[in-house]
Amino acid sequence: MNSRFNRRYNQIGIDRFVRLKWLEQTAYLFLAGNEASAVKTALQESLQGAFRSSNMNVRGSLDKTITILMKIWVRPPRELHPLQQEGLKLLSHLKREAHIAVHWGMITAVYPFWGTVAAHVGRLIRLQGSVKHAEVYRRIIEQYGQRPTVKYAVSRVLRSMVDWGVLNDTQSKGVYVQGNHYSIKSPELITWLVEASLHARRNGSAAINDLLDNPSIFPFRMAYVSADYVASLSPRLTILRHGLDDNLVMLREEKKY
Repeated sequence: MNSRFNRRYNQIGIDRFVRLKWLEQTAYLFLAGNEASAVKTALQESLQGAFRSSNMNVRGSLDKTITILMKIWVRPPRELHPLQQEGLKLLSHLKREAHIAVHWGMITAVYPFWGTVAAHVGRLIRLQGSVKHAEVYRRIIEQYGQRPTVKYAVSRVLRSMVDWGVLNDTQSKGVYVQGNHYSIKSPELITWLVEASLHARRNGSAAINDLLDNPSIFPFRMAYVSADYVASLSPRLTILRHGLDDNLVMLREEKKY
């Protein structure tokens, strides 16, 4: 895997509270044909009321949040441009209730830290029906270390998931339970989500069953599709055959000219 991916995988990156409606707004501004500079200006005007300071001369929460939004839907890493373009197409024709899955896939691909937090949340909910902030944080620092920003970032991702409706608060502070579930049956969307998930993995490959039922996508229940079928729907995916029932889905290597 190239150095750009390793940097993306090892960095936290997403240490801000990100509302689902902000991602929807960003994507629609870009879909409307606005240049990146116009999208940024529109977001500054729209979001400034949600922040204590709107002074753009210093990099405060507003500016940092807009940077995250722009990186997800307007200026993603180069290797994610095809995923971004397909994701925007999905948003343009899918029903509104399916949009959350597209935003989930794109935020996970751009910021694998989101998917890492989600995986721990999903596993803990499956095991015990609820999840504590402290439990997630303890597992995250095993991978990312006790950096000053880790605890803050974990908190912001969890609070974002509450805003998205996929986690619910409980009477106990810092304890969450499962929120909304979404059933995904569209082969087109499932294939796109598989590709997004692979971009968040260090080796860019996984068994199809793991991809469809991974705890990192705990809010979604995806219909079963075969590895061969998924690969047939995307020119960016291929199959590595290990056996009759152990085929890996892989990101196809980029051609270099």
